[in-house]
Amino acid sequence: MISIKSAAEIEKMRRAGVITAKVINALIEMARPRVSTEQMDKEAARLIKKLGAKSAFYGYRGFPKNICTSINEEVVHGIPGKRTLKESDIIGIDVGVEIDGYCADAAVTVGVGRISSEAQRLIEVTKRALDAAIEAAITENRLSDISFAIQKEAERNRFSVVKEFVGHGIGTSIHEDPQIPNFGEPHMGPMLKSGMVLAIEPMINLGVYKVEVLNDGWTAVTADRKLSAHFEHTIAITDEGPEILTKL
Repeated sequence: MISIKSAAEIEKMRRAGVITAKVINALIEMARPRVSTEQMDKEAARLIKKLGAKSAFYGYRGFPKNICTSINEEVVHGIPGKRTLKESDIIGIDVGVEIDGYCADAAVTVGVGRISSEAQRLIEVTKRALDAAIEAAITENRLSDISFAIQKEAERNRFSVVKEFVGHGIGTSIHEDPQIPNFGEPHMGPMLKSGMVLAIEPMINLGVYKVEVLNDGWTAVTADRKLSAHFEHTIAITDEGPEILTKL
């Protein structure tokens, strides 16, 4: 069942969204050569606590860290550790926070130093796919119009869309109904209604769409080990249009 959030609930999620954005912006500044993903996780934990919130990821289904850091061929759910960033890497930074019982979730992919033109293009297209999906999140549309917007932007640029992981509703839990695939035919599924809050997150690959999960049980990588990019915002659907709660 898709929940409709009250104005008071959305206000609490705005607070979570502001904190999420502040943490991501701080981590973007850290994404430099020789910085470890463990250092990024520790800084995220420090800042989340300072801002009066807690990580929505830590302990979720046993996840052992505060954020997800996914490098190069890693699609999502990379676990921070000793690995250090190097020039030309790209890194997906995924942050979820909870405050006053409500969550927000967002992600960006950024380059480390100078990156290849194909990596830059993949990042730009994935960001445009998120922008297109948000534009489709209006009350006159159906859920699959969001999915179709992502797939259209990815495939017209000859990239592939990950099918095994999806966007989702969000509220008192980091993952709620509905699931939001990043592919599909338009004008299908439930009508979008004011008060729905969604975490929209295109995951787009340079090569094939297929992914594999590593032995750590979390880190998803592209099957062909080519690059992947990931962007995400938490948005509220309103009668005036979509509101980005995690605006960076």
